[in-house]
Amino acid sequence: MRISYNWLKQFIKLDWTSEETAALLTDLGLEVEGVEKYESVKGGLQGVVVGHVLTCVPHPNADRLRITTVDLGEGSPVQIVCGAPNVAAGQKVPVATVGTDLYDKEGNHIHIKKGKIRGEDSFGMICAEDELGLGESHDGIMVLAEDLKPGTPASKLFNIENDEVFEIGLTPNRADAMSHLGVARDLRAGLTQKNVHTELITPSVSNFRVDKRTLKMDVKVEDSKLIPRYCGVTISGITVKPSPAWLQNRLKAIGITPKNNVVDVTNYVLHELGQPLHAFDASKIRGNKVIVKTAQAGTKFVTLDDVERTLHEEDIVICDENGPMCIAGVLGGTNSGVTESTSSVFLESAYFNPVSVRKTAKRHGISSDASFRFERGIDPTITQYALKRAALLIQETAGGEITSDIIDIHPKKIEDHTVFLNFNNVKRIIGQEIPVETIKKILVSLDIKISTMSEIGLGLTIPSYRVDVEREIDVIEEILRVYGYNNINFTQKLNASISNSSRSEDYKLQNIVANQLTALGFNEMMANSLTRPEYVKLSESLKEEFNVLMLNPLSSDLSAMRQSLLFSALEAVSFNINRRRTDLKLFEFGKTYHKLPSGYDENKHLSLTVTGNRIAETWAQPQKPSDFFMFKGMVTMVLERLGIAKYKTEPVNSDVFAEGLAFTVGTDVIAEMGTVKKQVLKEFDIKQEVFYADFNWGAIIKLVSVKIKFNEISKFPEVRRDLALLVDSATSFEQLYNIARQTEKSLLKEISLFDVYEGKNLPEGKKSYAVSFTLQDSNKTLTDEQIDKIMNKIRQNLETQAGAQLR
Repeated sequence: MRISYNWLKQFIKLDWTSEETAALLTDLGLEVEGVEKYESVKGGLQGVVVGHVLTCVPHPNADRLRITTVDLGEGSPVQIVCGAPNVAAGQKVPVATVGTDLYDKEGNHIHIKKGKIRGEDSFGMICAEDELGLGESHDGIMVLAEDLKPGTPASKLFNIENDEVFEIGLTPNRADAMSHLGVARDLRAGLTQKNVHTELITPSVSNFRVDKRTLKMDVKVEDSKLIPRYCGVTISGITVKPSPAWLQNRLKAIGITPKNNVVDVTNYVLHELGQPLHAFDASKIRGNKVIVKTAQAGTKFVTLDDVERTLHEEDIVICDENGPMCIAGVLGGTNSGVTESTSSVFLESAYFNPVSVRKTAKRHGISSDASFRFERGIDPTITQYALKRAALLIQETAGGEITSDIIDIHPKKIEDHTVFLNFNNVKRIIGQEIPVETIKKILVSLDIKISTMSEIGLGLTIPSYRVDVEREIDVIEEILRVYGYNNINFTQKLNASISNSSRSEDYKLQNIVANQLTALGFNEMMANSLTRPEYVKLSESLKEEFNVLMLNPLSSDLSAMRQSLLFSALEAVSFNINRRRTDLKLFEFGKTYHKLPSGYDENKHLSLTVTGNRIAETWAQPQKPSDFFMFKGMVTMVLERLGIAKYKTEPVNSDVFAEGLAFTVGTDVIAEMGTVKKQVLKEFDIKQEVFYADFNWGAIIKLVSVKIKFNEISKFPEVRRDLALLVDSATSFEQLYNIARQTEKSLLKEISLFDVYEGKNLPEGKKSYAVSFTLQDSNKTLTDEQIDKIMNKIRQNLETQAGAQLR
């Protein structure tokens, strides 16, 4: 938000520098992000003075040029070559002296320096209107009043506006500060705290009066809840033309392009008082009727930006007998706006329901200065005052007469609300005691009325324009920001309490797993919980009716809460692959959201996503793609790190996995993993294999038991024996593993599969497993006899239970 310092000083008399004022505004919570200089004429006409043309003779070497001698008020006249047809001796003219920088209306830059023009010296330039940036004319030089003294700075003649503009980073809660009046109110409170006493000067509307009652509008408001207050008045006999310079300069300073005097006045009052206004061409209001109501669904309406919009049944519109003229609080229509031919206007000032305006603005993708203020909440008490202020300014700039009484439809007054402030709570929250008199002074400076007072606190009445002050804590915040955060003392002592927390707290377990995964080369990702509702169609296990839809989505791609972390992960994979990062290991802790028949459901998950090569290509290590079994090992490592060792695996029948496994404990599925189907990957334009795992974090939390166990390293050696086994193609290594474990539980420490072979020289339907068995006794050295006995028993059980044969 841009605030003009000159404009601000019309509300509050202040001789501080802009830097001092910016510092105070920032301390008050209105952070000044920058201060820019504004000049109504770029360069401020610095170096341009009044010159008296003493002589003017033809140039000896050019028919269209003249050689002049000009008195610049510095003693000796200077010679200037001029090409203007109207230059003549005796004139008073604007002269840009040597070293001056000039800027025209387009911002083009001219640096004036000493030079020779067709062989004759020239020490400056006699200027035309457009060369000074004062207008468009280039027919000849400007001729000034004869009584001017040579050497007078041109900036004094043309009332150059020099201003400084604050760029304020306004937070959404500070609806009261969305105007110069609002900022001045805060500034007054800050100055009062610094014992600088000044009054708030508001524009007078005492001259407002009805001249005639010749143009009356019948106004009907159909829904007082959506339109709590609506005011209007007609002004006739106006002349629409460019605004006066002072008004244009005010608007230009804050970045608004002037249009015409009527529209400029409505913009001026909006930024002055914070009350949006709208002017309708009265001759275009059919039947002299103004109807404020909600639109009929499907109605087509062309707004001022020449876009045809389809109105929603909840949109508030301003209508005449023929239909909508304006989307209330958001944007006007093309057919009812003020043009150069307008001679009478109906001026509107209203208070619309903030929620309704916000929904309408979001629905149609419109963001205007009016909607910005309406949707945050304006002051309902100044609606008529702002209307009078604008009407008087229109009369001042466009002429005309007030031709109707003010219509003010205000069935139910919006009451100020009350809050009780407890002194003990102020001290407890701020951390130090603030004198009661100081608190009272701050509250009064903020227009908060003290209705009752006792030893324990104050009964307060909050003005209606402070929509952000509703609770005691809000009042304490107001006291603190005006008192000054910098004035709060820091204690020399730091108190802290030590809590006895469980090792299995959620965030601790997340850190354990995150540390493990990052050590394995994973990167953590964080995706938006909002996603496309169409993603559920990619899986039959996700139901479209279970989507949690947003009421006011930012876009169609962010209109539903996600039911699965898979699609967020695939979006991330696609994004990275498109940027030539094809080797990815990603994990995410996130939530899924479901609208079930029994109510809303929210579940926490951990997802793992792997694609591309296992490690980066190097001279010492050839590239090897990630595969299903490598990924399964990563999943089991996570479970085992959390102390979940007793689980079962079974094939999972999923429409998103080409092949997959489910990890179960009892009847609970704690994780599912698999290779994502190509038809799902195709939706994200992914052409390489992707492995994905989904952990049910809620179920895992219930099972987890992270215990740290220490075992002494055995002093006795371990022994390894290998078997090459011929088994059926359907036999899994897990079956062999379980048989061997059941055969020898105490001395068998490790079982590893180090080779799998299928192909030539093997019977059809067979494959070969090369399995290693590691044996160790922690109390003594194993003998060959013991080892042979164990291995023979393992071999026999593998043969009888799994049909394995030694090769």
